[in-house]
Amino acid sequence: MPQFDLDGVRISYLDEGEGDPILLIHGFASNKKVNWVNTGWVDLLVKDGRRVIALDNRGHGDSQKFHDPAAYGAPTMAEDARRLLDQLKIETVDVMGYSMGARISAFLTLNHPNRVRRAVFSGLGYGMIGGVGDPEPIALALEADSLKDVEDRTGRAFRAFAEQTGSDRLALAACMRSSRQKISEEDVARIERPVLVAVGTKDDIAGSPQRLADLIPHAEVLEIPGRDHMVAVGDKVHKQGVLAFLNNVEA
Repeated sequence: MPQFDLDGVRISYLDEGEGDPILLIHGFASNKKVNWVNTGWVDLLVKDGRRVIALDNRGHGDSQKFHDPAAYGAPTMAEDARRLLDQLKIETVDVMGYSMGARISAFLTLNHPNRVRRAVFSGLGYGMIGGVGDPEPIALALEADSLKDVEDRTGRAFRAFAEQTGSDRLALAACMRSSRQKISEEDVARIERPVLVAVGTKDDIAGSPQRLADLIPHAEVLEIPGRDHMVAVGDKVHKQGVLAFLNNVEA
């Protein structure tokens, strides 16, 4: 996979297909392959006539790892995404993020509105504003000697996922403990781009998708039936809804 290096931060990415570009930003403890390739998203979007760019966020996948929480945070990671667009000389792009990737996508849209044509916030509803719970049990779960030592249910889920993806668990713990800059209701109300908020109906992490969408002038909701936070990403309804949104919303 290609990589670029800026100010000592190495970012890995993929760039496939031709047509209107879409940038994919994965969730916490995942990577571009697990989140987007293995779930069929890259193939689907390429076949739909799009140029698909997906990066490994810092601390994840094949990108550079840091064990200092100060190296992370969604605004910082949004700048990595913006620099990737600069590297590829892409002026405007559709952007789709899942969970943490949705928060990163929101900061990218807020801070560089001229670079984003429309956005998909998947796996994150009002939790983008209100938060998704205490990060410390997840960080502790990632640092534990063994999965069997983890009692917190959410922590166990993320620890198991990190093991499944072969992640650097200390880097993920640092990312989880990073400064979590808030996005206010007033902030999201400034997003003028068309937005799709897509959340599983059994997702108990994301927060209400409708409550978030109600704050954004040009937002709509896609409910992903019967799916929780860990499995909604590759769901057929999710894919169909996103394609309909991308193909029918006026840019």
